[in-house]
Amino acid sequence: MSIDLKNLSKSELNDLIKSAERRKNELVSENVQRVRDNIAKLLSSEGLSFEQVYGGRQGGKEKVVKYKVRPKYCNPDNPTQKWSGRGLKPRWFAAALAAGKQEKDLLIA
Repeated sequence: MSIDLKNLSKSELNDLIKSAERRKNELVSENVQRVRDNIAKLLSSEGLSFEQVYGGRQGGKEKVVKYKVRPKYCNPDNPTQKWSGRGLKPRWFAAALAAGKQEKDLLIA
């Protein structure tokens, strides 16, 4: 199949490019599905599950467990304001340092 690109207008070329990209994406999706089906058939014929072979969850991403960090510093003027020492310094912390306090003065005992 040969297309004479020299006779196409800009809009016709853009349409052709969009159609070609769409078809390319369809081919990739079809290939991915075919591979998934083959893997599922192979696992089934061997009596195995995806998790047994690869471990963890399907999709390749393990669940990340986030732990809440205990606060390390406390605002002496307002004890409900606390900071773990991670991330940006809160304004009250910076203001206390500017007022002459040291970090060790703001530590939670």
